[in-house]
Amino acid sequence: MGLSKYKRLATICLVTGGLLLSTACSSGGSGTDAGGGENDKNVISITFRSGGGANQALTEWLEQEVIPEFKKAHPDAEVKLSPLNVSEGDYFAKVALMLKSANTAPDVVTEDTFMVNSDASAGYLEPLDDKVKDWSEWGQFTENVKNGVIAQDGKVYGVPYNTDSRGLWYNKQLFQQAGLPVPWEPKTWDDILTAAKTIKEELPADVVPLWMNSGKATGEATSMQTFEMLLYGTGDPLYDTESKKWIVKSEGLTNTFKFIDQVYKQKLGPNLSQVLNGQAGAVAYQQLMPKGKLAIGLDGVWQIGTWREGGSAPWPESKEVIGFAAMPTEKGQAPGSTSMSGGWAWSIPKNSDNKELAWEFVKLASNKEHNLSLLLKENNLSPRSDVSEDPKYQAIPMFKEASAFLKNTHFRPAVDKYPSVSTQIQTLVEDVVTGRLTPEQAAEQYQANVTKIVGEDLVTTR
Repeated sequence: MGLSKYKRLATICLVTGGLLLSTACSSGGSGTDAGGGENDKNVISITFRSGGGANQALTEWLEQEVIPEFKKAHPDAEVKLSPLNVSEGDYFAKVALMLKSANTAPDVVTEDTFMVNSDASAGYLEPLDDKVKDWSEWGQFTENVKNGVIAQDGKVYGVPYNTDSRGLWYNKQLFQQAGLPVPWEPKTWDDILTAAKTIKEELPADVVPLWMNSGKATGEATSMQTFEMLLYGTGDPLYDTESKKWIVKSEGLTNTFKFIDQVYKQKLGPNLSQVLNGQAGAVAYQQLMPKGKLAIGLDGVWQIGTWREGGSAPWPESKEVIGFAAMPTEKGQAPGSTSMSGGWAWSIPKNSDNKELAWEFVKLASNKEHNLSLLLKENNLSPRSDVSEDPKYQAIPMFKEASAFLKNTHFRPAVDKYPSVSTQIQTLVEDVVTGRLTPEQAAEQYQANVTKIVGEDLVTTR
């Protein structure tokens, strides 16, 4: 799943006004009422985002595999698919409107884990603690991934069906030419810088040593895949979940800005004209990496789909050429590596009028057989440990490594101010890489800006 999925909660505020009128006339992609609202205990409706790629795989999987088996077990049941063929931002806004009313709420809805806390806090979702407690398969779900469906009240509001992780892509051939070890297993941030410096010294000038998304144009890719991947490796997170306060001053924050600064001051990164535009990801992984012009890239596991047959930049040799290393913690401190994750989950709306049958559907769709089948089609990571160990799953290039990263992964703060904080991160990272601010100045600006956004009573320092 690409970074386009990491949009902002603020989207809801921007588009809700227009949708209030449009949803009364339109149901989205299905052409019928997208909600449940039928008071028929033998009918469940399922709302999800339709479209190309992984979303199309989800539709086919539901129609061809899950629904036929569900109807065998529940012969009197009817399953109504109500896809929304809209952008991801509009999907969240439409779903929020639908979930408000029993007349439009579906019985099952797919939730980005990024949105679970928001929708749960608004009272739109049914807590599933009593159900998962008695479900024998819940223990197969990776504990860290479960955190993505637990809201601030500590309750479970969804069953994950896919996830992702991030790490360091590297070109083995370039590493060997530069005299660097393969496989590459960096233990500290200094190891990353050392490898990048060696690449710069030993290989032609048109080879980019290290690529990190670094500007406002790449949005959440800059916040999550660069800044937060580094920050969480320092041991200082963005948000203190115990005190429910934003950490606006810490050594980790300053050191994160310093690392980014070093990459560009030492000319270990790409040209700013390449990295500070919205097509930066395509430049890095569709152009430079397949042509042997990029040595290291900090990014997500989904890039393997870029290079597969039918991907945006098919590269059959990538299976042999590319490695995927765990992102180390700053100084090699425990647990040794770090990652960031997102993903999607099945949730049951509070206004569903058929919660028990909906739960039966969620359980069936989430079992090992069906989850494996879906993820072989989607090429996304599984939240289930038994699926991750399946030989068919591990045969997908890099999935074994990427699944191992989940044990030390983190999720973005699922609180309503995160989108605004994320925007500040993007701006300040760009200010550092362009030399407008020193790392120390960026850290000071971060403290001032975030404090203004969330309020002095909701910030803390370390």
